[in-house]
Amino acid sequence: MSATWPRRPRLVAGNWKMHLTPADGAALAREFVALRAADPAAATSAVALCPPFTALSAVAEAVRGSGVFVGAQNMHAELKGAFTGEISGPMLASLGCRFVILGHSERRHVMGETDAMVAAKLRSALRDGLTPIVCVGELLAEREGNKTEEVLVRQIAAAYAGLDAATAKTTVIAYEPVWAIGTGKVASPEQARDAHRVVRATLDQVVGGGTGSDVAILYGGSVNAGNAATLFLEDDIDGALVGGAALEAAGFWKIAAAAAVAR
Repeated sequence: MSATWPRRPRLVAGNWKMHLTPADGAALAREFVALRAADPAAATSAVALCPPFTALSAVAEAVRGSGVFVGAQNMHAELKGAFTGEISGPMLASLGCRFVILGHSERRHVMGETDAMVAAKLRSALRDGLTPIVCVGELLAEREGNKTEEVLVRQIAAAYAGLDAATAKTTVIAYEPVWAIGTGKVASPEQARDAHRVVRATLDQVVGGGTGSDVAILYGGSVNAGNAATLFLEDDIDGALVGGAALEAAGFWKIAAAAAVAR
């Protein structure tokens, strides 16, 4: 089972998606580590770099001993088997991964992953000693149809049904409005806050009272160095799952530093 985090930690995770070779990824990781080391007062938030599978080893080596974590962007629910092109939790753990992103909107809406598949992967990640970052969020049509709460309740209920509170509290959730990912649009602090509160209330209902207040919930959706500090002022936002802005070391460091000093 994944290690228990302190209550409501700050976490900024960079999802590199399908970008960077091992050499380029290691160079970016080293640049970020150097920036972080030069500003230790702002280095109190946890940071995870999530490169493509091919760059995991190189990035893990580049951040070794720095306090920066490495995460993967996906995993298969099974330990091993005839699953061409897939990768298992133990494989990721052996490469030094601490985190794994599960149910990202691109996996759900482009690759066809279902709520049930995400739930299975969540349990497998916990089994394999990885801390899952479980992504939830609504499409633009769902928000415009006033179905945001319905979508979030469904996704959280499917993922967390049957988990006990102690286990649920070792996970991380990322709320990512699909309409804000890579579009330059960002949910307003109020929209993000309200969605995070729905997630917390649903955790209380599905897992048990108090769970919602203890689980770290990140915001994801066109987060950058210019808007991060404002988002982090919301008490219910515990950090960020960052996409494109994570591919530039200085900007990503500004996001991580903003998370560290927000409260």
